[in-house]
Amino acid sequence: MISWMQKHNRYLIITIWIATIAFIGAGFVGWGSYQYGSKASAIGKVGDIEITQERWDMSYQNLYGQYNEAFKGNFDDAKAREMGLPQQAFKSLATQAKLQSLAKEYGLVVSDKELAEYIASIKGFQDKGVFSKVIYQTYLKNRRMKAKTFELVVADELLVKKLLDLIGKPSTKYEVEILSSALSISDKIDYRVVNANDINVTLSDDELKSEWESTKSNFMTKREFELEIFWSDASDVNVTDKETQEFYEKNSFNYTDATGRQLEYNKTKAIVEQDLKLKKAKKQSLRDYVAFKKGEKQATETKTLPENDTLLSKTSWDKISQAKVGDIIKPKVVGMKYATVKLKKIVDSKVMSFEQAKSQVKNRLNGQRVAELIEKKSKNILKNINSEKLTSTNWLTMSNFDNIKPLNRQESLQFLQKLFTSSDKKGIITLSNNIVVYKVTDQKIETVDENLSSSFKSDIDKIKESIFEQNLFKTLDSRYPTEKFVKGI
Repeated sequence: MISWMQKHNRYLIITIWIATIAFIGAGFVGWGSYQYGSKASAIGKVGDIEITQERWDMSYQNLYGQYNEAFKGNFDDAKAREMGLPQQAFKSLATQAKLQSLAKEYGLVVSDKELAEYIASIKGFQDKGVFSKVIYQTYLKNRRMKAKTFELVVADELLVKKLLDLIGKPSTKYEVEILSSALSISDKIDYRVVNANDINVTLSDDELKSEWESTKSNFMTKREFELEIFWSDASDVNVTDKETQEFYEKNSFNYTDATGRQLEYNKTKAIVEQDLKLKKAKKQSLRDYVAFKKGEKQATETKTLPENDTLLSKTSWDKISQAKVGDIIKPKVVGMKYATVKLKKIVDSKVMSFEQAKSQVKNRLNGQRVAELIEKKSKNILKNINSEKLTSTNWLTMSNFDNIKPLNRQESLQFLQKLFTSSDKKGIITLSNNIVVYKVTDQKIETVDENLSSSFKSDIDKIKESIFEQNLFKTLDSRYPTEKFVKGI
């Protein structure tokens, strides 16, 4: 849920309906507080529109409520700051203010009647489908909000919506037909795929040594670290089924599948048990750290390791790489253990000897030679394409094609995307691991499928909306500059 929210944190998503619907849906629960000063004071300005602390607090509480719900109540202001919610709240209001400024330039207004009708239509304020003034006033009282303040927020939102309805137009029938026809272009081609399998490269030791001599600085040994390591084992820590279940219930938001869906307890019990053992073992690992630091306990082992060796975790190496000789790094998790590390000695990186670097030099030089020869061969095939032995295809379209052997389906699609955007009757198309030399032997445009056009319309709408938003906000950013009067937003 959180990753989805962060991924889709785009301009209009966080701008439209910042307060209204979200406030009602969230009920009357008190969320995080983040005070900057007087509610009447301005904390920023966009063009001629001031952003008050009160409006910012509303926006912040709305975001806080969304994240708190996603974290199942395990959310606080510290996490909010870590995830940049104060900045997100200000950005959403600044974006809205830019749109409000443009709407006012256009002379758009929200009438009292429009405002009243919209508020009356909010289901959270209705009793059996009819607007209830009692529910509305109770809501405002629980939120400690004046009706005038709330209505100004709603009016601003409606003004922005009215603007976007005016200037944001869906794709036209002509646009859909033109873009749909691109999928109906059909080509027949003759082609030849050239790749590393067609190239043989033999490299002598003299060539390798010459390459090494001229590029020595690219072949360096890793820094090495002599370390004393004290291991605190968590695998033997005892945990009960009850403890494991309770730990899962408190931290269930951490256990999700690849799609972000929360896993059931029985499907993740083993992992939960390991996490609980590590948590319980942390106190002991800190006691071991203190004893090791005082010399009361001796290192489990002494190792000289290259930087980022897999024996230790990335978290450990991040600390070790910044440490000084003699420093002791607090325990970090490595598998089912905690590693407390003392840095004894640092061996700086140096140029590899030829023997050390030989295999790397060979791979690098071989890759360069193969790429050069593939390009040379492809150009030669193109030059003599009418006399070359080529493979012919049936009619190809973007929506209907067989794999262009030996390309796989993804490579075939990439090739066709480049082919259909090229005006050349013959040419060379470079893919990740292959080069395709081709000539178009025949071409036609199929009749546009109405079902295809209909399903394609939503994609065109999204593309058009994205392009529109990008250009709109580039213009608004320069037209209505943003000022911040406080730090942290």
